[in-house]
Amino acid sequence: MTTIRVLIADDQMMVRQGFTVLLNAEPDIEVIGQAVDGLDALAQVDQLAPDVVLMDVRMPRLGGIEATRRLTGPAGATVKVLVLTTFDLDEYVYEALRAGASGFLLKDASADELARAVRVVAAGDALLAPNLTKRLIAEFSRVTSSPRAPLKERVGDLTERETEVLSLIAQGLTNGEIAERLVLAEQTVKSHVGRILGKLGLRDRTQAAVFAYETGVVRPTGY
Repeated sequence: MTTIRVLIADDQMMVRQGFTVLLNAEPDIEVIGQAVDGLDALAQVDQLAPDVVLMDVRMPRLGGIEATRRLTGPAGATVKVLVLTTFDLDEYVYEALRAGASGFLLKDASADELARAVRVVAAGDALLAPNLTKRLIAEFSRVTSSPRAPLKERVGDLTERETEVLSLIAQGLTNGEIAERLVLAEQTVKSHVGRILGKLGLRDRTQAAVFAYETGVVRPTGY
């Protein structure tokens, strides 16, 4: 069994220790380090090479958004970032997703939700808690300016089917649900998703969802 190596970055000791206890109780997850702020997280990622970083948004010296941007920006970066937040509509979380985070998790998540979130992100599946993530992206897309032209031009590289799949990704559907909706094999959907990410130069499904809202492929609606 492959062990998922996790680094927890949070300025609250109780949060770090609590999450460490919960995750270390899982047979396939190991907490290999704890960071007290963003700069500490960057240093420990270089030293320990974790698979997933649980990243708080508000921390001294260097916050979680900028730390996420630095971790996920370099070409070939493999670490995945799971943002921790107190509220499901934290104004900073949307920026963290744009910075390259693979998803977000509420700090009051249960032990099962925490472990599942780490596994999902480690597997590259991203877009955690689709109902919350979708609502957050839609909410903050609603108050941004009109779709940005440079991004919108990139949509033209997608086929009609790929654009349709992108729209469904942004609505929070899994590959299986997309396959059922479009009457396709799940492997075919997986291939479409891979081509979409490749054509648009995106890391994962979460970035694809953000892109879809920012370019107007999906229009925010009320929830």
